[in-house]
Amino acid sequence: MRDGSTLAHTQWRIGITIAQIARRWRGRLDARIAEFGLTEARWLALLALARGGDGMTQKDLASRLLIEGPTLVRTLDWLERQGLVERRESTQDRRAKTLHLTGRAMPLIHRIEAAATLVRAEILGGIPEAELAGCLAVLERVAAGLAAPGMPKSLEPKPPAAELPEAKPPESKPPESKPPASKPPASKSPEVQPLGEDRHGRRDD
Repeated sequence: MRDGSTLAHTQWRIGITIAQIARRWRGRLDARIAEFGLTEARWLALLALARGGDGMTQKDLASRLLIEGPTLVRTLDWLERQGLVERRESTQDRRAKTLHLTGRAMPLIHRIEAAATLVRAEILGGIPEAELAGCLAVLERVAAGLAAPGMPKSLEPKPPAAELPEAKPPESKPPESKPPASKPPASKSPEVQPLGEDRHGRRDD
């Protein structure tokens, strides 16, 4: 959050600008590579495998892409069905899988790299090399600061609302049931004798 100082305002603008650049840059590149029939998750995985070297483990690739393992598994399933990636048992750890690009993937990798090069040239083409070098030096220091351990607890991201336990509503006690009002005993009406008989059933002739 900004305060009144010039330094704080500059730092705030840098943070906002970095986030905007990353989102828009990736969006432009994704639009170009979509012509190849690849989603962002798929071409990012292919590019990371090509740049990271043959035989990378699934765990290492997930860490490089900053995604969770189950999310990566779905992407790799699709790439394997298309014949672009092979998963093999690791020779060092049978519980792990290593990833290998196939011959069919290489022409596609070259097209992705060509598209990325073209997008970089479009975005950075009008900036002198000396200014780019200075910008890179600053960004590398920012990246190093983000990778440094020991982030203060107050700066750690809080879990999203969906992960927070739901507040339980106060327990409402059921209304106390009152015993039904007792009815007064019904008064017996005097027995009506038939005409012509007394109370002992004798008739008057």
